[in-house]
Amino acid sequence: MADTLPYLPTPGSIRTALERIRDAATPDRVTTDFIQTKLAIKGGTGASIAAYLKKIGLVNSDASPTDLYKRFRNTQTSGASIAEAIRIGYRELFDINEYCYALNDKDLLSLVCQATGASAASRTAELTIATFKNLKAFADFDAKSKTVDTMPEEVVTPTTPTYRAPTNNQESLGLNLSYTINLNLPATSDQAVFNAIFRSLREHLLNGE
Repeated sequence: MADTLPYLPTPGSIRTALERIRDAATPDRVTTDFIQTKLAIKGGTGASIAAYLKKIGLVNSDASPTDLYKRFRNTQTSGASIAEAIRIGYRELFDINEYCYALNDKDLLSLVCQATGASAASRTAELTIATFKNLKAFADFDAKSKTVDTMPEEVVTPTTPTYRAPTNNQESLGLNLSYTINLNLPATSDQAVFNAIFRSLREHLLNGE
């Protein structure tokens, strides 16, 4: 059981920090000086953010940015990276309820109190929930299950040429080539996609002269 979970004295500052991290170039080290100077988050707030980023896996113990930090700056992987960061920083909550990010405020408070032993009226529990929710605003917990429906590429693999005995309508000698066509089907449950694939195959290959 954790005594505390990661939180910031000013929970909304994580929004400011992440927005500015997204725009700023990735530094060699994410230090308090970087946060206070480059991200323009001054005073104790900047110092607390430096420590918080380490707790959620965006920054290594030596202050170097992690792969999660770099993935956050990519708009294609930003939401998934923060979802993973939340799972790292708030692992104790996920151990109790894997869908803790979907709980309402009341149930989330109960979960935080269960994990930490804090009082429901404590300032620590309040700040933990507020920080969690501000961080969650950047997360996409469904990102891994999303797929893009695309038409597959046709891979044509020639096999060894084979000789077939001529029929009455063929010359006495003939050489026929056979091919194997492999289809890479997309990850989709849309039946219309598969119908379109096989209709195209029938029209352009099976019915060809």
